[in-house]
Amino acid sequence: MIVQAGISCQWTADSQRLILEDFDMICASPSHIYSSALQFSPPSSWLHQHYNAEYSQDIKVVKGPSAGWGTCFRTVLLDRIPWDLVCWEDTIAVGLGVHIIILDAITGSQMTVFSGHTADVLSLTFSKDGTLLASGSADNTIKLWDMQTGGVVKTFQGHTGSVKSVSISVDCTTIASGSSDKTIGLWNIQTGECHCIIQQESGDWIIQQEIGVHSIHFFPLDPQHFISISNGKVQEWNIDGHKIAPEYDGFCVAFSFDGSKFVLCYRTVVQVQSSDSRAVVAEFHTEKNIYIQHCCFSPDGRLVATAVHHAISGHQAIYVWDITNSEPCLLETFNAHVYSITSLVFSSPTSLISASSDQSVKFWQIGAPSTSPDVTDLKSIPHTSPIKSITLQAKDGIAISSDSDGVVRIWDLSTGLCKASFQTPAKGTCLRDVQLIDSRLILVWCVDRQIHVWDVEKGELLQMIDVPRWSVDDLRISGDGSKVLCMQWEFIHAWYIWTGEVMGKVELHNCKYADTFLTIDGSKVWVNFPNQGIEGWDFGVPDSSSIEHYREPPDRPYPDFIGGIRRGRSFLPGIVDTVTGRVFQLSLRYTQATDAQWDGRYLVAGYDSGEVLILDCDCLFSC
Repeated sequence: MIVQAGISCQWTADSQRLILEDFDMICASPSHIYSSALQFSPPSSWLHQHYNAEYSQDIKVVKGPSAGWGTCFRTVLLDRIPWDLVCWEDTIAVGLGVHIIILDAITGSQMTVFSGHTADVLSLTFSKDGTLLASGSADNTIKLWDMQTGGVVKTFQGHTGSVKSVSISVDCTTIASGSSDKTIGLWNIQTGECHCIIQQESGDWIIQQEIGVHSIHFFPLDPQHFISISNGKVQEWNIDGHKIAPEYDGFCVAFSFDGSKFVLCYRTVVQVQSSDSRAVVAEFHTEKNIYIQHCCFSPDGRLVATAVHHAISGHQAIYVWDITNSEPCLLETFNAHVYSITSLVFSSPTSLISASSDQSVKFWQIGAPSTSPDVTDLKSIPHTSPIKSITLQAKDGIAISSDSDGVVRIWDLSTGLCKASFQTPAKGTCLRDVQLIDSRLILVWCVDRQIHVWDVEKGELLQMIDVPRWSVDDLRISGDGSKVLCMQWEFIHAWYIWTGEVMGKVELHNCKYADTFLTIDGSKVWVNFPNQGIEGWDFGVPDSSSIEHYREPPDRPYPDFIGGIRRGRSFLPGIVDTVTGRVFQLSLRYTQATDAQWDGRYLVAGYDSGEVLILDCDCLFSC
């Protein structure tokens, strides 16, 4: 009975995670549950072990899921940037364009949509009892919504700039709003009238030019007092518009649910203070050049989460701290999103939700078992920084990855094991590519208008190539390993990789239809122009006068032109068998890649989380 109960418990937990991670795909096409979700269950899961025979003949995941389910258990993909997200019990409100979408906080499924604004919804807040929702918009208005009916209770007008923050007092009598017009508005909920306007001082022109009043928070237990943040300064006010305390530095602030504490963030410093005495309860710091953008408390007041941005690498992450002891403890680091995080909230003491300008909302599980090995061998430690380039060399039986920490790894396509790992100087967000050329592992990256050509195994700089302009749209090594190719707006430039000499260039007449990116096929280079079709050029010639131009798509099994997707489109499409019409749809966890390569059999992709995926699709096309 004990064994049976243990199996039942594990089956239930694994089934819930499988459904949550692949919720949208399962709802849209239930028949794809086995072919498109089960393969990506972790090897240690009961589902993977029990149903191995059912999916082993479909497609082989050579490398993918880690030993456990991981920390992100749900991703909701959106069609535009979510500017704000708030949560009350099991209900989430997301500002998405001119609409507010209401999601279930457990499944992330959409329940309804509120419409009424005429410009982007930038800020949201629930009333304490969850019956009302206030929204601030770029149409300069504030709207109050009835959560039961979805109707507009009142519209508040008076700001001359976008409403960047809103807050409802605990007694539901007043709405405070902060605007880009550098004013704070205080609105009577019953009458809809503005009974006070507070004009902010100009402050530092460099800062105030960007933001205005960007944050407003009523004290959770005091309807007469609120906090505003503008120009990097925090100020406390009463509802009569009088300042009640000296201002202090801060960029973001959040209150605990019981109102006893608040967390204050300024640049790289996080302070937890008592709301009454202002005594510092806890203090911790991020590393140099890592700046805090958002913060929030867990419902039980034990945890503080911060969304951070690395000023040099551009990397986004979420830190979760335990503040119950005198020395705060870092519990979790989530490699969160490709682009900046726009909002961060707890939905339960162990669940966190983030929204990002990468057009997604992610659900994070706090306290999930770590799967990182406790070893010192660089080859055995998985990537933890975002993958910046992927190379597939199936003829050599390998794939090569490079991350933002400059670590280059060689992967065995048959086993998914790391064969070798090297540290290089190619750190940060710079574009790069790496390839095994005549038994030499060569890495190229571009920074400060120069392409660096680097021998990875020797640790030796081979060439420095000057590029015509600062802006580089894509950078690749040709498939035959002879040239470096750089796309800059209207041209593709080519240099010989071993000498650095100019080979030539071709003009892109459709470049105004960008986001474009390069895909390499031997000596040929293909560009997919959105809504304009695919064009290619053959650089396997002695000079640019001989370069042949193709207007027909490549004659090879590309699923929606996978390859070199890192600049233009980051969502991998399904893989289609052109003979049988069978479709294999990737698990949602693996559709949002930073780079990917495909040769008709193998699909290799890299992710912002540092993961690498290798799929062998031979079974899919042979069945």
